Amino acid sequence: MLLSQTGHLSFLFFIVSVNLIPTTPMQDERPVHAADGPVRALQVKSRKRVFPVRPTMEPDPVLEAYSYCNTPNRTEQAWEGHSPADYKLLSVHVMIRHGDRYPLYSIPKTKRPSIDCTLSASREPPHPLLNRFVNHMSQGTRGHWESPLGSISRLPNHSACEMGELTQTGVVQQLINGQILHHAYKHHGLLPSDWSPRQVWMETTGKSRTLQSGMAFLYGFLPDFNWTKLTVRHQWSTLFCGAACECPARNRYLEEEQRRQYRLRVADANLEKTYVDMARTLGVPTRQLRAANPMDSLLCHLCHGLSFPCVPSGAGGSGGCLTVAQFAVIRQQQLDNEVDRRRVGVYRKYAILAMYPYLNRTANKMERVAKASKAGLRPAAGGEEVFTLSSGHDVTMAPLLSALGLEEAKFPRFAARIVFEMWRSPPTTKVPVKKRGKGERANLKDGEVFIRVLYNGEDVTFHTAFCHPAARHVSQPLCPLRNFLTFIRKDMFSILNATSYKDACFKHFE
Repeated sequence: MLLSQTGHLSFLFFIVSVNLIPTTPMQDERPVHAADGPVRALQVKSRKRVFPVRPTMEPDPVLEAYSYCNTPNRTEQAWEGHSPADYKLLSVHVMIRHGDRYPLYSIPKTKRPSIDCTLSASREPPHPLLNRFVNHMSQGTRGHWESPLGSISRLPNHSACEMGELTQTGVVQQLINGQILHHAYKHHGLLPSDWSPRQVWMETTGKSRTLQSGMAFLYGFLPDFNWTKLTVRHQWSTLFCGAACECPARNRYLEEEQRRQYRLRVADANLEKTYVDMARTLGVPTRQLRAANPMDSLLCHLCHGLSFPCVPSGAGGSGGCLTVAQFAVIRQQQLDNEVDRRRVGVYRKYAILAMYPYLNRTANKMERVAKASKAGLRPAAGGEEVFTLSSGHDVTMAPLLSALGLEEAKFPRFAARIVFEMWRSPPTTKVPVKKRGKGERANLKDGEVFIRVLYNGEDVTFHTAFCHPAARHVSQPLCPLRNFLTFIRKDMFSILNATSYKDACFKHFE
């Protein structure tokens, strides 16, 4: 896949980053409940689905693809909100990928997938919040929308989906995401019932699928939220880099990564033969078929249970249907690409420069909340940002995972979520060994601040580059916030032989 910074993919060869191996871990089934009924959640005690043990046999590439679909009737994981007793939740920062969407490309000479992008409780997949969500979005004019978000529809609304449009499946995926986090945090007092506009931050790119995904997530998380308090902010870049997007070295690493992907594809004789066979069936030049990115459309067929497209004989082609075997060859090349990407390491350099601005903003927000939570400090007017939601794309989340050092994590599926939680441990009293003198008081030490990182509900904190197991202290059940702050502000640039973002971006590119 050739990556771009506009959110579009010129090739979709970057779908999955690790092997999804079917496992049967020990399970503890606990339903996740929200105000409007249960959300099925299966708490899985094995982490193999996030960081699987490398198999001795090649995985089934078609099975891999089904995990990418993230079908809503699958059980959901929900390890968010778990902490040692008496720890206080200070803030939560969430990055999501938009939900299931209609393809961005069409396969030449074939019919587009027949999918309805209007929302209806009588159509699969259902959700108990769906009708109320639709009604609530009609009140969106009372909210505050940064330009150009105010002109974007707040709901998918075409009976024949438009290119890239969010589907009902995508909306339901995000309603479920929001409900899972609502359940995870409702007993932790993260947001008071009278929360202020300053305490909730939402931002999205300018695509309808990310805006609508963010609103569905937020409605599941805060079903009683007040429109007049909400401001939806616009991020023009899929990297969420704000005012710090200029970085020449990042662009050069991206170009180098694209060249690596291209060389790997052209060296794959089986992939080339598959494209030739597919093009012969359709009666189009092989180059045209590649440019049409057939995988994008075929994934839509797979995720929605539709037969792969067929064409009649004649009209320049041999006729017939595209096959699962052809699909599997392209998927396998994607898996091979992920292995090669980790081996070469150029992508991680790109990812660090791509996601530093977002991570730095998140670190600064955490630090402000941590300082404000200390006893005796007067909180800022209206409070601090204790919940932030960023709604982006696969080209947002993939580099974020890589920048954090989660190289083995699965590539972001539809409606994937990365969650940063910040916790404060309870105060501890130091008991002196010797008898205190007259008037001497116990030394009460304020609790330490910790961070957790979760990916699709799984705790991956001790897989990150800033808090890997070797750095874990026995007495610390979570990762100290200071580790994260040091990593963002200094250590992450060591792989670039630099000491700061500016130094890494503008020094001579070797």
